[in-house]
Amino acid sequence: MANTLWFLIPELILLTGTVVCAIGGLSNKAAIRRNIGFIACVFLAASCISVPFVYTAEHVASSNSLMPNLGGYVKFFAALIGILLVMTSGGLMDRKYEHAIASGKDTFDTLRSSAGEYHALLLLSITGLMLICEASDLIWMFLALELVSLPTYVMVAMSRWAKVGQEAAMKYFFLGAISAGLMLYGFAFLYGATGTFEFHAMADAFADQNDAGGISTFGQIGLILALVGLCYKIAAAPMHLYAPDVYQGAASAVTAFLAFVPKAAGFIAIIMLLSLVGWEGGLPKSVEMMLWVVAVLTMILGNIGALLQTSTKRMLGYSSIAHSGYMLIGIIAGPPLGLIAVMVYLVIYGATNTAAFSTLACLQRNGESVDSLEDISGLVKRSPALAASFAISCGSLLGIPPLFGFWGKLMLFTVGVSAGQLPLVLVAAISSAISAWYYLRLIGLALLAPLTARSEQVSPVLRWPLIATILGAIIAVGGPVTLNALTTDASIAVHVSE
Repeated sequence: MANTLWFLIPELILLTGTVVCAIGGLSNKAAIRRNIGFIACVFLAASCISVPFVYTAEHVASSNSLMPNLGGYVKFFAALIGILLVMTSGGLMDRKYEHAIASGKDTFDTLRSSAGEYHALLLLSITGLMLICEASDLIWMFLALELVSLPTYVMVAMSRWAKVGQEAAMKYFFLGAISAGLMLYGFAFLYGATGTFEFHAMADAFADQNDAGGISTFGQIGLILALVGLCYKIAAAPMHLYAPDVYQGAASAVTAFLAFVPKAAGFIAIIMLLSLVGWEGGLPKSVEMMLWVVAVLTMILGNIGALLQTSTKRMLGYSSIAHSGYMLIGIIAGPPLGLIAVMVYLVIYGATNTAAFSTLACLQRNGESVDSLEDISGLVKRSPALAASFAISCGSLLGIPPLFGFWGKLMLFTVGVSAGQLPLVLVAAISSAISAWYYLRLIGLALLAPLTARSEQVSPVLRWPLIATILGAIIAVGGPVTLNALTTDASIAVHVSE
């Protein structure tokens, strides 16, 4: 028990931060309320700093986790990207309300203050992502996944007080409930196939079944149902249809959060579940075929859907769907190289995609958030730094060399070919070529297009999202220098204990 609690130190730090943010948001002192985002960043930084001290070789050797080093990798980068996400949210909650209080036009009311609750929910969701890494049984995994998801339902609803925001929250919640039900049904089949919820015991049971001729029918059905439920978390077909509507309906900062944290949680859960079966003799044919079909549909539907959009957030939402398809190539390829590629790509995608949404988060037109493609037309004339950073982040997501995203895609495509998945890689290459059209369109609008009557009214008004955009662009440009170290850390993280 004490050893388990030791590995939860990063999560306990964030839980403390959750309480502090929630209470701080109710303070009568405006200075405290205005600095809630900074307080959240402090706790995220403390959690990140604690990771190397927690995951020492001595403690990892005594861990009972299925993948004992996974938490050291995921928690470190989740906290770092979490800081970018908090910066992206800077000025989102209570901005107008606090200005009204400061000018004497309104008085403080705890019922109308939302910044503390918002940042508390954000930290809770990141805590759930971290907890998945320490899951030792199906019950822990399910509760951690729900801790990731439940705060995001509220974040979507509270981020925009418009009908479209409330509609997005309702869609997200009800479809999330359906996916959770599917996943639980799959877990029930897995229990029926192995007689246990505990991961090591399940892995032993599946190994015995493999030796006896293959995974049982119950086991295969359970895996498929659980994976379909997890497709919702990663926004993969056929559970992807909610993503464009929810991404457009939520505020840009919340959309950036949705595009990374639940997706990372879903992929980590998929890796851990498939590790129970073992890749040594290959995944069960039914499971591999299911993943293959999901990957193809996700890449094709995501990129074709993005071509048809006039909303920047919907376009990036469909792009997020496509990126899930690329990462499924690494899942199908399996360990060690395929899983290493997925873990590296998650970090690259998280930083650069956050930068793209941060651009939208810092722009406003007549005091309202922007969304239309026309809103970013001629952005370079309004803010050259913002336009250049947005173009770099889009170029990285496209995979233009030598940006960070190029190396991530190259790793995924290379391991796909090495694993004999050439047809899947060809589909990915064609899909990536299709994505060039809309990514280059975004870059061209920001850098080359003239100002329009609509975009002339758009200006960058929020400082912290602007800084987050620039930092994301710097990561996209300078990140390749760290690729070897990142790959080494990822290879250690995905090692499965015996």
